[in-house]
Amino acid sequence: MSTLTVRLPRSLHQKIKELSKTEGISINQFLATAAAEKMAALLTQDFLEKEATKGKRKDFEQVLQAVPSVEPDAADRL
Repeated sequence: MSTLTVRLPRSLHQKIKELSKTEGISINQFLATAAAEKMAALLTQDFLEKEATKGKRKDFEQVLQAVPSVEPDAADRL
């Protein structure tokens, strides 16, 4: 573990304090979880952008050709 000092606006600190109490966790745990969630979102976005560059329009169209042309089920209609 490491220690990090963070300066927060008073109103944000108060809201974090309230939310962490409501969740039954410490402020430290709340902030660690929030940082982990943000990091996961950014890393997922980076991963998907890199994967998207590997895609080829020709391959996409080939897959679409294999999809049967049928009417959607009633529950799936717009």
